Order: sequence, then structure tokens, then C-alpha cells
Amino acid sequence: MARKKHPDKEIEAALKYAEAHGWEVIDSGGHCWGKVRCPVNDSACRNGNFCANSIWSTPKSPQNHAKKIRKWVNGCIHTQED
Repeated sequence: MARKKHPDKEIEAALKYAEAHGWEVIDSGGHCWGKVRCPVNDSACRNGNFCANSIWSTPKSPQNHAKKIRKWVNGCIHTQED
């Protein structure tokens, strides 16, 4: 089943960027719109703490939130291996 589309086009583009690098976008049943995470998520990468992050549905600045998503992906050691 395909995931739901994010309502903001810049964040949606960042999520597609994450998926293109092997990251997973998952639905969240909590306060956030969803989560993005590295499929490996081992302890060697950023101490295993930051390879999963929340995606907000209405962030204060969608542009900055999209930049953060790309930064998370680019900072992952497993993304850099590709």
C-alpha cells in the first residue's frame, strides 16, 4: 500500500528524496504526521539516536523542515555508503 502524500509540496519532495536513498516513511499514530527512518538504524550511526525523526504536518517553516529531512538523510553513514 502506498503511503499517504504529505500536504506540503516541499516536504513531500524531501520525503521522496529520503525514499530514493533507501529511507522509510511510516505513518504515525501520534502527534506527528509520520516518521522517516533509516532502515539500518545501527548504533554506529549518530549513536543510533537520530536515524529516525518525526515529520510534522504543519511546521512553522516547511522549507526549513524539508531542509532538515534532507540533512538527516545526507548525514547518515549508510546513505553516504551508497
